[in-house]
Amino acid sequence: MNRRLAQGFSDDMPARDSAETIAVIAIGANLGDRQATMTAALEELARLPLTTRVVASAPIETVALTLDGPDADAPAYLNAVALVTTRLAPSVLLGYLHAIEEAHGRPPRRVDDLRWQSRTLDLDLIAYGDVRSDDPALTLPHPRAAERTFVLEPWLHVDPEAVLPGVGRVRDLLADLRDAEASADAEPAPDGGPA
Repeated sequence: MNRRLAQGFSDDMPARDSAETIAVIAIGANLGDRQATMTAALEELARLPLTTRVVASAPIETVALTLDGPDADAPAYLNAVALVTTRLAPSVLLGYLHAIEEAHGRPPRRVDDLRWQSRTLDLDLIAYGDVRSDDPALTLPHPRAAERTFVLEPWLHVDPEAVLPGVGRVRDLLADLRDAEASADAEPAPDGGPA
């Protein structure tokens, strides 16, 4: 594993005092050289205009998630979370995220795209400060973030006091997901045998 990526990422730019906001960006990849792609994406985030700081978690490897649930036969994902201190508007930041994805081989997003496909790079805007939006083009916070351990776990590593706006503390959300997973694993199968 790339040593820099395994240790997380922190650019060397000093933070400025201004009307900056911390955006939470989930980063994932399960095709190609995942580590190199994620490292390059983090470096590109650090070079965005009006952006002063990027801090990212070390990546975790997870089973690919499909419409039918986890797929252990699909290429595994590397997932991380970056905290990006920026003055870019959320819609402008989202446009940059999509451009970075495309530069790394992801086809342009379309409304009718299937979710949870294998991809070279996936950058999701999870939260932008306390901003809440129901706009289909930019829903904040991300509507499924509270259901994803592969978002919550690395987020908690870079911000132990993180809060998903309007939902709750990331630590509590992650604990609830882990409890639900443990309960599901302990339930007997419908025929009465082990699950």
